Amino acid sequence: MTSIRLLVVDDHTLFRRGLVALLACDDGLAVVGEAADAGEAVRKAAALHPDVILLDIHLPGVTGIQALQGLKEAAPCARVLMLTVSEDAQDLQAALRGGAQGYLLKTMEGDALADSVRRAMRGEAVISADMTSKLVAAFQSGSPPGEPASPAGTALASLSPREHEVLQQIALGASNKEIARSLSIAETTVKIHVQHILRKLGLSSRVQAAVYVSEQRQARPRLANVPQQ
Repeated sequence: MTSIRLLVVDDHTLFRRGLVALLACDDGLAVVGEAADAGEAVRKAAALHPDVILLDIHLPGVTGIQALQGLKEAAPCARVLMLTVSEDAQDLQAALRGGAQGYLLKTMEGDALADSVRRAMRGEAVISADMTSKLVAAFQSGSPPGEPASPAGTALASLSPREHEVLQQIALGASNKEIARSLSIAETTVKIHVQHILRKLGLSSRVQAAVYVSEQRQARPRLANVPQQ
Protein backbone atom coordinates (compact mmCIF):
# COMPACT_ATOMS: atom_id res chain seq x y z
CA MET A 1 0.00 0.00 0.00
CA THR A 2 1.10 3.56 -0.68
CA SER A 3 2.09 5.43 2.48
CA ILE A 4 0.00 8.38 3.63
CA ARG A 5 1.98 11.56 2.95
CA LEU A 6 2.11 13.95 5.91
CA LEU A 7 3.06 17.58 6.39
CA VAL A 8 3.77 18.50 10.04
CA VAL A 9 3.27 22.17 10.99
CA ASP A 10 4.40 23.23 14.48
CA ASP A 11 6.67 26.04 15.64
CA HIS A 12 8.14 24.08 18.57
CA THR A 13 11.17 22.37 17.04
CA LEU A 14 11.60 19.69 19.72
CA PHE A 15 7.95 18.67 19.58
CA ARG A 16 7.92 18.72 15.77
CA ARG A 17 11.06 16.58 15.49
CA GLY A 18 9.75 14.16 18.11
CA LEU A 19 6.44 13.88 16.27
CA VAL A 20 8.21 13.24 12.97
CA ALA A 21 10.31 10.50 14.59
CA LEU A 22 7.19 8.94 16.11
CA LEU A 23 5.32 8.93 12.80
CA ALA A 24 8.35 7.44 11.03
CA CYS A 25 7.90 4.27 13.11
CA ASP A 26 4.69 3.54 11.22
CA ASP A 27 5.35 1.96 7.82
CA GLY A 28 2.04 3.28 6.49
CA LEU A 29 2.92 6.92 7.16
CA ALA A 30 5.54 9.11 5.50
CA VAL A 31 6.39 12.65 6.63
CA VAL A 32 7.23 14.51 3.42
CA GLY A 33 7.72 17.93 4.97
CA GLU A 34 7.88 20.11 8.07
CA ALA A 35 7.01 23.76 8.65
CA ALA A 36 7.36 26.13 11.59
CA ASP A 37 4.89 28.83 10.53
CA ALA A 38 1.86 29.37 8.30
CA GLY A 39 3.73 30.89 5.38
CA GLU A 40 6.19 28.02 5.17
CA ALA A 41 3.32 25.55 5.57
CA VAL A 42 1.40 26.99 2.60
CA ARG A 43 4.50 26.93 0.39
CA LYS A 44 5.32 23.32 1.28
CA ALA A 45 1.71 22.21 0.95
CA ALA A 46 1.63 23.58 -2.60
CA ALA A 47 4.95 21.94 -3.50
CA LEU A 48 4.59 18.58 -1.74
CA HIS A 49 0.86 17.78 -2.15
CA PRO A 50 0.49 15.99 1.22
CA ASP A 51 -2.47 13.72 1.93
CA VAL A 52 -2.79 14.95 5.52
CA ILE A 53 -1.59 18.13 7.23
CA LEU A 54 -1.08 18.06 11.02
CA LEU A 55 -1.48 21.70 12.03
CA ASP A 56 -0.88 23.39 15.36
CA ILE A 57 -3.15 26.30 16.32
CA HIS A 58 -0.60 28.45 18.09
CA LEU A 59 1.80 29.49 15.34
CA PRO A 60 3.80 32.74 15.24
CA GLY A 61 2.08 35.51 13.28
CA VAL A 62 -0.80 33.85 11.45
CA THR A 63 -2.50 31.21 13.63
CA GLY A 64 -3.26 27.70 12.46
CA ILE A 65 -6.96 28.50 12.24
CA GLN A 66 -6.27 31.60 10.16
CA ALA A 67 -3.99 29.52 7.90
CA LEU A 68 -6.69 26.96 7.07
CA GLN A 69 -8.03 28.72 4.00
CA GLY A 70 -4.56 29.19 2.49
CA LEU A 71 -3.66 25.57 3.11
CA LYS A 72 -6.90 24.33 1.57
CA GLU A 73 -6.20 26.44 -1.51
CA ALA A 74 -2.58 25.27 -1.71
CA ALA A 75 -3.47 21.58 -1.29
CA PRO A 76 -7.20 21.15 -2.04
CA CYS A 77 -7.15 17.38 -1.61
CA ALA A 78 -5.34 17.39 1.73
CA ARG A 79 -7.13 16.60 4.98
CA VAL A 80 -6.18 19.10 7.69
CA LEU A 81 -6.11 17.85 11.28
CA MET A 82 -5.52 20.34 14.06
CA LEU A 83 -3.02 18.96 16.60
CA THR A 84 -2.99 21.27 19.58
CA VAL A 85 -2.94 21.72 23.36
CA SER A 86 -5.99 23.98 23.21
CA GLU A 87 -9.12 22.50 24.78
CA ASP A 88 -11.08 25.68 24.13
CA ALA A 89 -14.48 24.90 22.60
CA GLN A 90 -14.33 28.14 20.60
CA ASP A 91 -11.05 27.04 18.99
CA LEU A 92 -12.69 23.71 18.18
CA GLN A 93 -15.68 25.33 16.49
CA ALA A 94 -13.53 27.87 14.64
CA ALA A 95 -11.24 25.13 13.30
CA LEU A 96 -14.08 22.92 12.11
CA ARG A 97 -15.93 25.88 10.64
CA GLY A 98 -12.73 26.83 8.81
CA GLY A 99 -12.51 23.45 7.09
CA ALA A 100 -10.41 21.26 9.39
CA GLN A 101 -11.42 17.61 9.21
CA GLY A 102 -10.31 16.87 12.73
CA TYR A 103 -9.29 18.33 16.07
CA LEU A 104 -6.77 16.32 18.08
CA LEU A 105 -5.03 17.03 21.38
CA LYS A 106 -1.28 16.66 21.79
CA THR A 107 -1.86 14.54 24.87
CA MET A 108 -3.10 11.63 22.75
CA GLU A 109 -1.11 8.42 22.32
CA GLY A 110 0.96 7.84 19.19
CA ASP A 111 -1.10 4.84 18.08
CA ALA A 112 -4.29 6.87 18.41
CA LEU A 113 -2.78 9.64 16.29
CA ALA A 114 -1.80 7.20 13.53
CA ASP A 115 -5.29 5.71 13.64
CA SER A 116 -6.83 9.20 13.38
CA VAL A 117 -4.73 9.94 10.31
CA ARG A 118 -5.96 6.76 8.64
CA ARG A 119 -9.57 7.51 9.55
CA ALA A 120 -9.23 10.99 8.08
CA MET A 121 -7.95 9.47 4.85
CA ARG A 122 -11.14 7.37 4.76
CA GLY A 123 -13.14 10.58 4.93
CA GLU A 124 -14.07 10.39 8.60
CA ALA A 125 -14.15 13.36 10.95
CA VAL A 126 -11.73 12.78 13.84
CA ILE A 127 -12.08 14.67 17.10
CA SER A 128 -10.46 13.85 20.44
CA ALA A 129 -12.96 12.34 22.85
CA ASP A 130 -12.66 15.21 25.35
CA MET A 131 -13.45 17.72 22.62
CA THR A 132 -16.31 15.66 21.19
CA SER A 133 -18.06 15.85 24.55
CA LYS A 134 -17.80 19.65 24.46
CA LEU A 135 -19.27 19.75 20.98
CA VAL A 136 -22.12 17.47 22.00
CA ALA A 137 -22.72 19.55 25.18
CA ALA A 138 -23.02 22.69 23.06
CA PHE A 139 -25.45 20.89 20.74
CA GLN A 140 -27.61 19.64 23.61
CA SER A 141 -27.83 23.03 25.31
CA GLY A 142 -30.36 24.47 22.86
CA SER A 143 -33.63 23.61 21.16
CA PRO A 144 -34.24 20.75 18.70
CA PRO A 145 -33.07 20.97 15.08
CA GLY A 146 -35.63 22.26 12.66
CA GLU A 147 -36.44 25.35 14.73
CA PRO A 148 -34.25 28.06 13.12
CA ALA A 149 -32.59 30.38 15.60
CA SER A 150 -31.42 33.13 13.26
CA PRO A 151 -31.66 34.26 9.63
CA ALA A 152 -28.62 32.07 8.90
CA GLY A 153 -30.49 29.13 10.39
CA THR A 154 -33.46 29.41 8.04
CA ALA A 155 -31.67 27.00 5.70
CA LEU A 156 -32.65 24.30 8.17
CA ALA A 157 -36.25 24.79 7.10
CA SER A 158 -35.37 23.46 3.65
CA LEU A 159 -34.52 20.03 5.06
CA SER A 160 -37.00 17.18 4.97
CA PRO A 161 -38.13 15.53 8.25
CA ARG A 162 -35.80 12.59 7.57
CA GLU A 163 -32.89 14.95 6.84
CA HIS A 164 -33.54 16.66 10.18
CA GLU A 165 -33.27 13.28 11.89
CA VAL A 166 -30.01 12.51 10.10
CA LEU A 167 -28.64 15.96 10.91
CA GLN A 168 -29.40 15.49 14.60
CA GLN A 169 -27.49 12.20 14.57
CA ILE A 170 -24.55 13.83 12.74
CA ALA A 171 -24.41 16.58 15.36
CA LEU A 172 -24.18 13.92 18.08
CA GLY A 173 -21.16 12.39 16.34
CA ALA A 174 -22.82 9.28 14.91
CA SER A 175 -21.28 7.50 11.92
CA ASN A 176 -23.28 6.61 8.82
CA LYS A 177 -23.52 3.02 10.02
CA GLU A 178 -24.81 4.11 13.43
CA ILE A 179 -27.34 6.47 11.85
CA ALA A 180 -28.57 3.71 9.54
CA ARG A 181 -29.04 1.39 12.49
CA SER A 182 -30.78 4.05 14.59
CA LEU A 183 -33.23 5.08 11.86
CA SER A 184 -33.65 1.58 10.37
CA ILE A 185 -32.57 2.66 6.89
CA ALA A 186 -29.78 1.58 4.54
CA GLU A 187 -26.31 3.06 4.97
CA THR A 188 -26.33 4.12 1.30
CA THR A 189 -29.54 6.04 1.99
CA VAL A 190 -27.83 7.81 4.88
CA LYS A 191 -24.99 8.85 2.57
CA ILE A 192 -27.48 10.36 0.14
CA HIS A 193 -29.21 12.26 2.95
CA VAL A 194 -25.86 13.59 4.17
CA GLN A 195 -25.01 14.85 0.67
CA HIS A 196 -28.37 16.62 0.43
CA ILE A 197 -27.97 18.17 3.88
CA LEU A 198 -24.53 19.55 3.11
CA ARG A 199 -25.72 20.97 -0.22
CA LYS A 200 -28.78 22.64 1.29
CA LEU A 201 -26.81 24.15 4.18
CA GLY A 202 -23.92 25.23 1.94
CA LEU A 203 -21.39 23.20 3.92
CA SER A 204 -18.51 20.97 2.85
CA SER A 205 -18.32 18.35 5.61
CA ARG A 206 -20.40 16.61 8.26
CA VAL A 207 -18.20 18.19 10.92
CA GLN A 208 -19.20 21.63 9.69
CA ALA A 209 -22.83 20.48 9.82
CA ALA A 210 -22.44 19.55 13.49
CA VAL A 211 -20.88 22.95 14.26
CA TYR A 212 -23.62 24.72 12.30
CA VAL A 213 -26.38 23.08 14.33
CA SER A 214 -24.53 23.74 17.58
CA GLU A 215 -24.22 27.44 16.74
CA GLN A 216 -27.90 27.70 15.81
CA ARG A 217 -28.95 26.08 19.07
CA GLN A 218 -26.72 28.40 21.10
CA ALA A 219 -28.04 31.45 19.25
CA ARG A 220 -31.70 30.73 20.02
CA PRO A 221 -31.55 31.57 23.76
CA ARG A 222 -29.73 34.82 22.95
CA LEU A 223 -32.38 35.83 20.44
CA ALA A 224 -35.08 35.08 22.97
CA ASN A 225 -33.68 37.90 25.14
CA VAL A 226 -33.82 40.51 22.37
CA PRO A 227 -36.58 43.08 23.12
CA GLN A 228 -39.45 42.95 20.64
CA GLN A 229 -40.09 46.12 18.64
